[in-house]
This record gives sequence, C-alpha cells and structure tokens, in this order.
Amino acid sequence: MEEKKNVLVIDDESIIRDYLKEILKRLGCNTDEAVNGKEAIEKIKKFEYDLIITDIRMPEMNGMDVLKEAKNLLPDSEVIMITAFGTIENAVEAMKIGAYDYITKESSLDHIELIIKKTIEHQKLKTENRILRNEISGIYGFENIVGRSAKMQKIFDMLKTVSESSASVFIQGPSGTGKELIARAIHYNSPRKNNPFIKTNCAALPEGLMESEFFGHDKGAFTGAIKSRKGRFEAAHTGTLLLDEISEMSPGLQAKLLRVLQEREFERVGETESIKVDVRIIATTNTDIKEQIKKGKFREYLFYRINVIPIYVPLLRERKKDIPLLIDHFINKYNEIHNREIKGISKEAESLLLRLDWPGNVRELENRVERAVIISKDPILQVRNFLFEDDGFDELSEFHSEDTQMTLRELEKQQILKTLKNNNFNRTKSAEILDISVRTLRNKLNEYKEKGELDPCFLKEN
Repeated sequence: MEEKKNVLVIDDESIIRDYLKEILKRLGCNTDEAVNGKEAIEKIKKFEYDLIITDIRMPEMNGMDVLKEAKNLLPDSEVIMITAFGTIENAVEAMKIGAYDYITKESSLDHIELIIKKTIEHQKLKTENRILRNEISGIYGFENIVGRSAKMQKIFDMLKTVSESSASVFIQGPSGTGKELIARAIHYNSPRKNNPFIKTNCAALPEGLMESEFFGHDKGAFTGAIKSRKGRFEAAHTGTLLLDEISEMSPGLQAKLLRVLQEREFERVGETESIKVDVRIIATTNTDIKEQIKKGKFREYLFYRINVIPIYVPLLRERKKDIPLLIDHFINKYNEIHNREIKGISKEAESLLLRLDWPGNVRELENRVERAVIISKDPILQVRNFLFEDDGFDELSEFHSEDTQMTLRELEKQQILKTLKNNNFNRTKSAEILDISVRTLRNKLNEYKEKGELDPCFLKEN
C-alpha cells in the first residue's frame, strides 16, 4: 500500500483551511493545519511534511517568510502558495525562490485539486529519484571497490581526490579487473553525480555507425536516418562519458574526438551548426596503449588529452591480499541477491583460491563465488563447491581431495616457487606480484634451502 502524504495547510481563515483539508482528504493525504506562520514553523521544526500549502498574506509572519524557512528546514518538501487576485506577482516571485506552484482563492475546486495532485506526483517522483540516487551511491561507493593491498590503497587515495575534479581519467588494466566499477565510482562520488553517466563500448560499435553514435545525426544525413538523433556526447552533457576500450576506436574517429575534447563542441552528422558540450571523459583500455601508439594505431595527442589522470588496475594475482576480502564481499552480495545464508568459506577452500593465478581476474573470482553460493548445501563454502570437471578450470581439477590436508606453509611455498618460475626467477618482480618485500622473499627461500626443500635453480637471482 502506498504511504500517505503528510500535508500542512497554513491560512488564517478557517473556511480556507477546511476547504483545502477536504480536498486533501479525498486525495488520501494526512493533514495538519496552522493558523499563522509562526505556528507553522514550530510544527515544521517538529514534524516532516511532504507538502506545505500556505497563504501569502498572514499576520505576524507572511507566507514568503514561511516558504524560506520551510525550504531551509525541509528541503525535500514542496510548497504551494495561496494568493488573492492582487498578489499573483508575489506568488510568481515565490516560485523563483522555491515554491512549486500557486493557487488563487478564486480557483475552482477542480483546478485546486489538479494543482495539488500534480505537486504530490512531483514530490513522489523527487523522493523516488533521491532514493534511487542513494542506492546508486551505495552500489558505486568507494567501499565497494574492495582491497587492502598496497596497490589498491594507492588507487583509493587517488579516487577520493580525482572524483572532486572534472579532469579526464584514463583507466588501464586487463579485462575483469574492475575498470568500469572504478569509472562509475568516480562519477557517482563527483559533483556530476546527479547528471548523466553514459557508457559507450567502442569495441562493440560498428565502425560505420561510430560517428553517428558519438555525435548524433540530422534527418536524412545517410540512408536509414529517418529522423534526427542525439549522440552520446549530447546525452552526457553536464555528466560523464565513459569510453570503454577506447583503443578500439578508428583513427578517423580518434581525430574527431580529439577536436571535441579540445574545443568542447561538435557537429551532428549532416549538420553544420556546432553544439557546445560540458562532458567529463573517462576512458578505459585493456591493451598496452603505448605499444598501440608505436604501431600508429592510436593517436599520441589523444593519449595526452585523455591521460590527465592515469589509473592502472592490477591483475588479481598481483594483489592476492585482497582475495579473502573479495570472497567475503561476494558472499554477502550473492547471499542477498539469491536469498542464501552462506556464513563464510573453509580454510581449505580459501587456500585453494589463493593459490590460483586467476586469468579472468576479479570477474572470474566473482563468478566462482556466486556459483558456489548458489549450489552449496552447507553454510560454509567447501572445496567441492568450486570443483567442476567440465568447465576447463584445470588448476582446480588438479586439487585432489588429499590436498585438503596441505598446510598453509606448503601452499605458500608452492605459490612462491611457482611465481618465481613464471617470472624467470626475477625476485624483485616476483616479490611485487606476491605483495611481499624482496627481503621476505629471500628469507623464505633461505628457509626452504636449509630444510632441503629447494631445487638449486631457485637459488639464482635475476
């Protein structure tokens, strides 16, 4: 059942108050009344009203003063002014400073009811939008970018500063690392958060339609253009435009994009009139952009224009300290989505997930945890919940049941030696990937050597 709206009626004439309360009662509202402005303000300080209807001319405190104080105390409430014929100019002035609409004492019952209905619908829509914005802010808050590793902490520190500006941001990193989540977090924590966030996947757009998609087109500009259409830039005006996988953009469109970023204006396809835009650009790529520049596939000047604030999102295997946090985060997330009550993950299962390289990065881990949450018959996720013979996940299929007796020290040793081997025994690079110091890595190797657990090939340093 829809919640009733709370309405305060303010007028020094009882007949007007009763008249309005009768209309509001028919509309299903809860009503309260005040005979003057001072009484009204005392009530507004104690109670929350969705709608306030106030006369302009009242003794002691007029309706304009009530309006100003009401908007200060209850900024989300709407105000309708009541005016006599000779004070309509005052009502119009009141709308300039925050009133939603006005009614005259000479208005018909139907007209007054229509104005009140319209105002209540507007207030309802505004409330729903506010709730939606709060939900979006929760979804894309910085707290949902999970990580305590040194690399992720650097990103967090940067995001808090970056979000306050309108500078272009270039997010680089492999697929599945969370680049889009970071882009959305920047937008929804910025002064532009109430304005559009438009995502464009440059890799998914047909090359022939890219220019029209970005800049829009005029009716008849090309075959099939049966009406004029806004492009992504126009749609993102005063907001943020995410150019996902910008490295897939054609060289010709790169040149046009560079001009838009420099001039802050563009023309629709088939038109000559320029359109001014205020758009923040966030671009992403999963390729080595500098290599693309060397090959002539990406314009160097465009790179400099979008790379004002560079962010590199590391591979999941380069931030393994974050895996336990991510597992907990995804368990909580999918408990809520799938109405499950998983309490956590066993030490053996967590150790299993920690030893893997995760070529699909955070996205792959999230998919694994979601599936485990859905299929688990126990409140604690076990190794068996992550084993699927037919999905090509070779590293998991190698984890036999007897391996559940493996100690954490053995798992750690396996991971250290595997990382060293994969990086051609380069200790500096391996330590960085393992998120430990070179000194700690050296001490671990010396420990394995003293216990006769180390192949001589691991003793060389690169």
